[in-house]
Amino acid sequence: MDNSGRFVNIDHPFQPEFSKLLKWQTQRNPQKEEKKAEKWLPEVLLDGAFMDSKADCLVWLGHSSFFIRLDGKGILIDPVMGNVSLLKRKVLFPYQDQIGNLAKYVLISHDHRDHCDLPSLKKIALQNPGLKVLSGLRMSSVLSCVFSKNQIQEAGWYQQFDLVDGLEIWFLPSRHWGRRSISDTNKHLWGGFYISSASGHSFYFMGDSGYGNHFSSFSHLFPKPSFAIMGIGAYSPEWFMHSSHMTPESSWKAFEETGSELFIPMHYATFDLADEPLSEPLQRLKSIAPASKLLIPTIGQTIWI
Repeated sequence: MDNSGRFVNIDHPFQPEFSKLLKWQTQRNPQKEEKKAEKWLPEVLLDGAFMDSKADCLVWLGHSSFFIRLDGKGILIDPVMGNVSLLKRKVLFPYQDQIGNLAKYVLISHDHRDHCDLPSLKKIALQNPGLKVLSGLRMSSVLSCVFSKNQIQEAGWYQQFDLVDGLEIWFLPSRHWGRRSISDTNKHLWGGFYISSASGHSFYFMGDSGYGNHFSSFSHLFPKPSFAIMGIGAYSPEWFMHSSHMTPESSWKAFEETGSELFIPMHYATFDLADEPLSEPLQRLKSIAPASKLLIPTIGQTIWI
């Protein structure tokens, strides 16, 4: 934390600069015509199989939203059901009228609106008033308009949340930043999660992140995860995006440094956040990564684990 009470990345201090944003928004996108001509959208498979089972599973809900069940306990991560500010979803959020009923925990990685969407959280809270919400330091100031104080638990980097049901969840660093309004830049801590269960399954959810040393540090501190959920989109132009997001190539390098067994891609094909076409991140990932190390869910598909 700096002298003004704002959180700071471990190796790469970052404050968003309006001049750089303006430069990006006013420069020519070399992939503009390619994006305009693209017709591809991700497939959606509403099999609903996980709703009638207590077995361990994973369901990608688009962008960075996931439902995970471990040892019978449902976990929702960064649920965003609709459009966000001026960003329109390219594909619908599946199961939005039922998903909150299945969750015991909601995990929020950081305060950006494509990860922490209050209308979505209000809907989920109504579906399940007994939820516990886990997030970073000072996030209660954002979440308390939806959840009661005793529902919210905060943690700092490398801190374990206080749970009593056999799950272990840790809050981990990422290279990113936070903002909800013009005056609260980096006032709420951002990060990722390590989740492990008594049954032996474990997940690393990286949150939003640029490349940094926290990935290599991870392998020295935690057992190798069964699955690493890694962001692969919103990287172009790299001169502007690299401090917050990774290319598929950088994400693959980070995955290898964590020692994880399987790579699950996220943060692509749902919102148009950057200059690259929606289909490009997955194409680039497939071109460099062995198929045996990739687990690529279809939106809404039940993946048994």
